[in-house]
Amino acid sequence: MDEVSIQLRQKLEELRIEHRDLDAIIDKIANTQPVDLFQLQRLKKRKLALKDMIIKLESDLLPDIIA
Repeated sequence: MDEVSIQLRQKLEELRIEHRDLDAIIDKIANTQPVDLFQLQRLKKRKLALKDMIIKLESDLLPDIIA
């Protein structure tokens, strides 16, 4: 495993942790009254952006398979 691959895996793990943490925060905010819809929307957008970055990194780490 080369240095770039190791760095990508570390970044991927950091993004997964942040994504998981955001999920917990979103659940907490959604179940708290009164609900701050603006904050909830911002967090959901951030979570979606993280998911996109996670998918991109996972794709970069997988070797190209010629079918």
